[in-house]
Amino acid sequence: MSARAWTIREVLEWTTQDFAARGLATPRLDAELVVAHALEIERIGLYLDLHRPLVDSERRRIRSLVARRRQREPVAYIVGHKDFYGRRFFVNSSVLIPRPDTETLVEQALLCLPAEGEQCVLDVGTGSGIVAITIALERPSASVTATDISEAALAVARANAQHHGAHDRIRFERVDLFAVETRYDLIVSNPPYVEQGVLAGLEPEVRDHEPTLALDGGPDGFRVLRGLLREGRRVTEPGSNLLVEVGLGQADAVVELGTGQAAWERVAVHADINGIDRVVQLRRV
Repeated sequence: MSARAWTIREVLEWTTQDFAARGLATPRLDAELVVAHALEIERIGLYLDLHRPLVDSERRRIRSLVARRRQREPVAYIVGHKDFYGRRFFVNSSVLIPRPDTETLVEQALLCLPAEGEQCVLDVGTGSGIVAITIALERPSASVTATDISEAALAVARANAQHHGAHDRIRFERVDLFAVETRYDLIVSNPPYVEQGVLAGLEPEVRDHEPTLALDGGPDGFRVLRGLLREGRRVTEPGSNLLVEVGLGQADAVVELGTGQAAWERVAVHADINGIDRVVQLRRV
């Protein structure tokens, strides 16, 4: 971009073309999000003022953010937030970026919880806190505990809970898998489930920027899941539900692992918005 006066429209077009030439999957959307963030406006605001010339300080901010996206840093980390289940959540490189697939996990959790009456819910590997916070907001009578092994992730989750007014209704604990000996009516988890051998082939946005701790599921993808199934018996009563998000093609194997441990029975496998089996629901026997 030269020193001449560029309008918002021209910068959007130039940035879109630049991102497309670099092989980014959604160049126009990325350009809109990056430029809007640099100008501290919403995306719709770009189209309300397309012909406005940009001042030097605005152009410098845009160039800085464009340079980060060129390095395949995810847009969500650049702008610092991602929408999930109709709410905006803070994110940074300490946590996975929320994905629409995980809304299936939340939807099924809400179906397990009555609108009234206290239920104890545990979110294992809470990350940015999107699942725990959404459940707490959608089911105000539920008692929610959220655990993670990463203190940096818990800091993001606490900030999100504070932002959404749920900080006094969720207990955050830094532990591996489970908190203290509480009995839970429902356990939910989006655990690391990517096979180690697959990690190197992931898109650069994921492989180079999202936390490996939240992705790496061990040689077969089930390292954390096995702990969930095994230890979950200690903190549940018969009839309690376990909902776990799984990767593409993993659902049948997860059901087999769960039912093979005798403590769990298959309830259902739930597809995400793309028709992919995404959430396995098991019940404590």
